[in-house]
Amino acid sequence: MIENVTFEEIRIGQQASLSRRLTMSDIELFATVSGDLNPSHVDEDYAVDHKVVGHGMWSGSLISAVLGTLLPGPGTVYVGQDLRFERPVLLGDIVTVTVTARSKDSERKTVVFDCLAANQDGKTVATGVAEVIAPTEKFRRAVTELPQVQVIRHDGHELMLKKCESLPPVPTAVVHPCDESSLRGAVEAAEANLIDPVLVGPEAKIRSVADACGLDISPYRIVDVAHSHASAETGVRLARAGECEAVMKGSLHTDELMGEVVRKETGLRTGRRLSHVFVMNVPTYPRPLLITDAAINIYPTLEDKVSIVQNAIDLAKVLGVEIPRVAILSAVETINTKIPSTLEAAALCKMADRGQITGGILDGPLAFDNAISREAAITKGINSPVAGQADILLVPDLEAGNMLAKQLSFLAHADAAGIVLGARVPIILTSRADNVRTRLASCAVAVLVAAARRRGAASAAE
Repeated sequence: MIENVTFEEIRIGQQASLSRRLTMSDIELFATVSGDLNPSHVDEDYAVDHKVVGHGMWSGSLISAVLGTLLPGPGTVYVGQDLRFERPVLLGDIVTVTVTARSKDSERKTVVFDCLAANQDGKTVATGVAEVIAPTEKFRRAVTELPQVQVIRHDGHELMLKKCESLPPVPTAVVHPCDESSLRGAVEAAEANLIDPVLVGPEAKIRSVADACGLDISPYRIVDVAHSHASAETGVRLARAGECEAVMKGSLHTDELMGEVVRKETGLRTGRRLSHVFVMNVPTYPRPLLITDAAINIYPTLEDKVSIVQNAIDLAKVLGVEIPRVAILSAVETINTKIPSTLEAAALCKMADRGQITGGILDGPLAFDNAISREAAITKGINSPVAGQADILLVPDLEAGNMLAKQLSFLAHADAAGIVLGARVPIILTSRADNVRTRLASCAVAVLVAAARRRGAASAAE
């Protein structure tokens, strides 16, 4: 319940207090609502002594909260407020705000309050004086339930990009970048020092798009070919010859590019089956989530899934996961002979036990809720080293994976990056719907994969 103190009820010297701990979410929400993006508050690298401090008016807002909810409470109207800030409020500080009635004006129904904010050590943070019009009618009712507020951060991809800062740009065949989306993506990745693009396609068309969109492509090599099919063939040939360490899809259809990639005599095939991995940074999940395969293999067989899961495990290790946990998804968490994905999950787990899949911990079948929620797994009595903490989700087929990845992107505000693995070089598949952050993150994944392969080749040579 919330109840006010009317003008007549207020006594000189009467006090009310409220305490609150300053969290990073408080700072970010205050910055978002107020628009105050002073880096002293939101950028640890800029902040003095690398200590982020709260906005001064965050403490002021606590004074407003006391006056509006406790004393006088509901019906209070602010007339004026002066504040003096004595010292900064640091992350984790507990600020206690106290207001004390100093004087009353019976004619205007105003009350003047002395205001004091102090931290957990009793040191004064802020002082001030507030004048309010106090309510004259009694008010008491249930507290209004506020909407749940979630801080959605998009720093997962930023961390991935930071890992690339010390790495050289990767020579990348950008295949048929003949529209604004694909050409701009290549240029932005180059400007971010992620790739060194080789633009493969009709030169006149590429230059026309660049001129129309105001893109400077003068620093980049252009390989002039007649059409999209020739672009795919040439881009793959450059990668096969070692001139490029990655391939990036432009404005041609995915099937046209991948058809050249998988060609037996001239393509980029290895002993592994090609598979696609979405690297998802989901705001409500504490770690990057890899989803595979949602773009290449439509209805993968058990044999296909061995390569698909191994590709994902290897990528997770490149991204810094020491021992990736793989959840093999199905509709249920028990083996059911009528649901083939549950049988395949059991077989994959046994193959991992026998060393046919290495580097990760596999468990399945697991329903999606059990894979990502420890509470859901406990409720169902599932004792698993993977449940509730999966790094990789192996989906039954492309349809399930595609829907899952897009649901996370559009309903859970997840950031996605995509890469095709299992070829001689990483292949970057981008979509016209991808934003700049997604395009750069996809390139960052390719950079990290290429760097890992270079290290592996150097170790083998030694």
